[in-house]
Amino acid sequence: MSNSAPADDPPLARAAYPHILAIPTRWMDNDSYGHVNNVTYYSYFDTAVNEHLIRAGGLDIRAGPAVGLVVETRCRFHQSLTFPEIVDVGLRVARLGTSAVTYHIGIFHRGDDAPAATGLFVHVWVDRATQRPLPVPPRIRAALAPLVVEGAA
Repeated sequence: MSNSAPADDPPLARAAYPHILAIPTRWMDNDSYGHVNNVTYYSYFDTAVNEHLIRAGGLDIRAGPAVGLVVETRCRFHQSLTFPEIVDVGLRVARLGTSAVTYHIGIFHRGDDAPAATGLFVHVWVDRATQRPLPVPPRIRAALAPLVVEGAA
């Protein structure tokens, strides 16, 4: 999946994602059709990205001077998820720019190599007070650098 991945790009396997976060599905995630509702996949994206930024990058979501604003998201659905199960959310960085970060995300059934969903998530880092773009904070950049996959953009 590139930054502007055409719909016919094959989905990436689990091994393409250097960071994996296990997330349990919840009863409330299901819709009336008996599977996880499509909007919940975006919640899993947000959870995987922000868990990594908080844990590995020291992101202070309440008072830090810099915040990452989501400016674009996309999701392609390949298989249904259900409750109860634990899904593995894979995270990789396709582009680590001056003020923007493009993530590729894969959601996997536990133990599967083929994704149930794949997505794109873009952060632009801004000053909390002015909302003006600023460089990705150094500690965040250091936390994301190991997730950068060459040639992914």
